[in-house]
Order: sequence, then structure tokens, then C-alpha cells
Amino acid sequence: MDALASLLNGPRAQGAFLLRSMLSPPWSMRIHDEAPLTIVSMVRGHAWIALDRGEAIRLTAGDVAIVRGPDHYRISDEPGSQPQIVIHPGQRCSTPDGRDLAKEMALGVRTWGNSADAETIMLTGTYQMAGEVSRSLLEALPTLAVIRHSEGDFAVIPLLADEIVKDGPGQDAVLDRLLDLLLIAMLRTWFARSGSDAPGWYRGYRDPVIGHVLSLIYNNPEQPWTVASLAAEAGVSRASLARRFAELIGEPPMTFLTGWRLALAADLLCEPDATVGGVAEKVGYGDAFALSTAFKRVRGMSPREHRTRALRREGVGVDGSRHLLADHN
Repeated sequence: MDALASLLNGPRAQGAFLLRSMLSPPWSMRIHDEAPLTIVSMVRGHAWIALDRGEAIRLTAGDVAIVRGPDHYRISDEPGSQPQIVIHPGQRCSTPDGRDLAKEMALGVRTWGNSADAETIMLTGTYQMAGEVSRSLLEALPTLAVIRHSEGDFAVIPLLADEIVKDGPGQDAVLDRLLDLLLIAMLRTWFARSGSDAPGWYRGYRDPVIGHVLSLIYNNPEQPWTVASLAAEAGVSRASLARRFAELIGEPPMTFLTGWRLALAADLLCEPDATVGGVAEKVGYGDAFALSTAFKRVRGMSPREHRTRALRREGVGVDGSRHLLADHN
């Protein structure tokens, strides 16, 4: 498994918000949903997208944009159009003065807008939960990234457009996976285009030595890795590995390994039946005490505190944390 696949393997879309918007001028929306990651794909016509204090960028059919929250942004038929619609957290939509628009603008299954014969059609997919493992991905992206239709192969978009209006059994799962595929295709294109500005873990994977070491860390975090054992697996000296890793990745191998293990732990701790001891075993710590010590040192809170805060942020009942009470926290 490569670096990108590893980072996406844990926090996949689960009940993502997906919508087909059908709009004819004049129209303008301010997006205040503060979602961690949103993908906008243009199917027909054009739109202008901009951060609240940023320059507007024109999107045309086939273009896609990634917007990283929690920043607010606007999308409209023309850069100067006054907002008529506000999208709030939880995907609630209203007029600027607060009048609800959900029923008024409903046009069918996952379809919404002001015209059934619209000049502009776009698909929106929103990841509504920020998984801890994906933090490296989110931090590597600009707040707004636009990829033109000529820059990548987004063959999944027509399939997503076809499936988004269906309402059969298991449809939510189908749409989640299609959204994941689109995100992966976009990230590949974006990082390949970024060149030297791509994150260290992405550039490092192309190096035969560091790429192999990253694979070992990503795929086997539970192993008792040391610089010496990683160097032996890669066929280089400890000093050579340490120097090469720091140059490409920007930090020592053991620091990177600790960060990956704790990111995995943070995500796993939010699963319904998680225990600190069980998570510790999966991510390479000898017991719950060792994981808790490292977690507190790096993240400034205990695993149980992290779990409670994460569930509250996602609007989930905190009684799920009862599974951790029997463990060291």
C-alpha cells in the first residue's frame, strides 16, 4: 500500500453529503458549512468559486475543485452576484435572512436548485467528518485547489452523476465509494502537478529507499521498528537512512513513525468498541499505559479525552466512551 492509499484507507466517506445542483442565473451561494473537505465538479455550464477574501476562479464543464474547511467560500454565476442562499453546518440551506429553502428548491432525489432545465449543473460531495488519519492530507492541500478537465482523468464523474439521482438499496455506500475514487484521482493529479511543493511523504515515496521504508511504516505500524531495523530492511546504514529520511520527509524516521501511530490511534479510538489496550496493540505500543503516555505527551490529552471530544464534535452521544473506562487513560 502506498502513502496516499494508506492515508485514505482509514477515514473513508461514511454517509457523505452528495447533491446535484441545477441552477440558472442569477444565483449565488455562501457556504458556511465548515465541512473538512468538499469536492465540486462541474457537469454543465460554469460557476465562479472563491474564498471569502480570495480571488474568484471560473470553473467550466469538467473542472473540479477541492475546498478545505473550515473556511467559508462562495460559488455563483458571476463574481459580483449577491448571495441568495446560505449553506449552514449540517447542510441546512436558507436565505440570508434565515428563511429555510430546503423544500422550496428540492427537485428530486439528491437534486436541488432553481431550474429543472438548468444552464449550470454541478455535483457536490462533502466529507462531513474529519478523521485524524487524514490530517496529513488536509494539511498538504491549499484551502482551494482547482484542477482543469484537461489535467486529469476523472472518468468517475459521469458515473457519479448517474448514480447520485438513484435511490436503490445500498445507494449511500455506492456514492461514498465513488466520492472516494474521485478524491483519490484529484489528489494524484494535484500532487503530481505540485512537484517540489508536494508534501514530503508524497515525494519521499518516489525514492527507492525512503519509499520502501514508508511502506513498512504505513502497512506495519504494530511492528517494533527502530532506525536499525528499518535500515536493515531497506539495505542501507542507519546513518544513511536517518539523513536521507530527514532530507526528504522533513523529520527523523522515529518521529514520523510516532506521528503515524498516534494518528492511527486517534482514529481507531473513535470506533464503537475501541479500548485503549486494543488500539495500543494495533499501532505498536506494548500496552494501554505506553500508548496513553505517548498520546498525552504529543497531543496534550488522554485517549479517553480525545474520544469524548471527537464524538461531541461529530454530534454523537458520548456514552460510547464507556468502552474505554476499564482501560488506562
